[in-house]
Amino acid sequence: MLLTYVILCQVLGASGDLAKKKTYPALFGIFRNGFLPEGTRIIGYARTQLDLANFHERITGHMKTPNDEIKKQLSDFLKLCTYVSGQYDKDEDYQRLNKAVEKVESLNEHEKKNRVFYMALPPSVFIPVAKGLKKNVYSTKGINRLIVEKPFGMDLDSSRELGKALAPLWKEEETYRIDHYLGKEMVKNLLIIRFANVFFGAIWNRQSIANVQITFKEKIGTEGRGGYFDEFGIIRDVMQNHLLQMLSIAAMERPVSLSAEDVRDEKVRVLRCIPPVKLEDTLLGQYTKSEDNSKPGYLEDKTVPAGSTCPTFAACTLWINNDRWEGVPFILKCGKALNEQKAEIRVQFQDVPGSIFKNASRNELVIRVQPNEAVYMKMTNKLPGLSMDTVISELDLTYNRRFSDLKIPDAYESLILDVLKGDHSNFVRDDELDAAWKIFTPILHKIDNEKIEPQPYAYGTRGPPGVEEFVSKYGFKRDTQEYNWPERQC
Repeated sequence: MLLTYVILCQVLGASGDLAKKKTYPALFGIFRNGFLPEGTRIIGYARTQLDLANFHERITGHMKTPNDEIKKQLSDFLKLCTYVSGQYDKDEDYQRLNKAVEKVESLNEHEKKNRVFYMALPPSVFIPVAKGLKKNVYSTKGINRLIVEKPFGMDLDSSRELGKALAPLWKEEETYRIDHYLGKEMVKNLLIIRFANVFFGAIWNRQSIANVQITFKEKIGTEGRGGYFDEFGIIRDVMQNHLLQMLSIAAMERPVSLSAEDVRDEKVRVLRCIPPVKLEDTLLGQYTKSEDNSKPGYLEDKTVPAGSTCPTFAACTLWINNDRWEGVPFILKCGKALNEQKAEIRVQFQDVPGSIFKNASRNELVIRVQPNEAVYMKMTNKLPGLSMDTVISELDLTYNRRFSDLKIPDAYESLILDVLKGDHSNFVRDDELDAAWKIFTPILHKIDNEKIEPQPYAYGTRGPPGVEEFVSKYGFKRDTQEYNWPERQC
């Protein structure tokens, strides 16, 4: 149900990094495209004392206004945005917020007083804020929806504790656990690729697929935010959520329908087939300074505790114990301070049985999530000319070529619109979260308790020296012929 009249009354943590870099730019994008429901007002709330002018300056720092038309739109958008400062654990401050909301609502004659609350906050304050909102700011005259940002706990127990604290306050149908990777165009496209193409359906199994790699690489390091990152590490920050979400969609069975619950039922079902990750199926790394000494190492970040063994790179191999995937390794890799920025799913197929072309490489389907969204199939082709020599080529669907006249929406824009529509399809359900933590909690406890030493790797390289050997032991084969993804197409 699309909320026709909305007060997005709580961008909690409105003065923080997430709000200014993601939440408000996404709201502005929705406004610019005419999708913000009529009567919407946006009230930011945070502990920082700010006047309205300073608040507007802060939230517009990451919004680009290349022409006068967009500058005018931004000016109109800011008229919808106000700010209230207050603590996260004081009823009187929430009551002041509620009065500000009611004042705005009084300008709108519509009977329904719908409220959406966006918690752009660290998990340490989720529970007091959820309680304060429910007690003091919850609408009794309309629909309430609560958006919760990751991380959803630190392990299985803390996730369950958070869930138990939220459950009496906010119904599951009111709660939207946001993982912005589920709003990525190519992640949403996975459902279409898999279930709307008969040829993929026929080969999407252990008989045809040798291994699957899901990769997330960042070029930057912690950049002064190492203290925050050190609490979580790369597995909690990226793998347990973003990469596992991509795996669940890539591996799940066909849902009965595209309804939110049918889709999420299948995601949960496949996650429950995955046993906990083992240490022998894990490779950890931590970046050191770059080879030219221009970039500092992780431990040189002054916010990082001395001698920290927190991994900034991880590779884990997961196994799915069901009829479709038995024996197929799903290799998840993620890291900071690497040689490039990208996120992709790489499906490598089996060797051609009895091939008469001995140097032919394996076929691969690559779904590039970011940057430069693309779907391409690596295949063996005859090298043009008189010989029968082979060459690796590709069947290519690069989005910025095929759909050059269309703009791909930002993930946060897409997901906030889903909240307004009441569509849970691209949000994490409570039992899905539970199944995900069961996979990773044992290895996380082992890493934390035993202080397992990560392999060092230089800033700006491909990762720890052992990463090539790691993926090879699970059957991944490098191209026997030289191949480079054509730069002109990216």
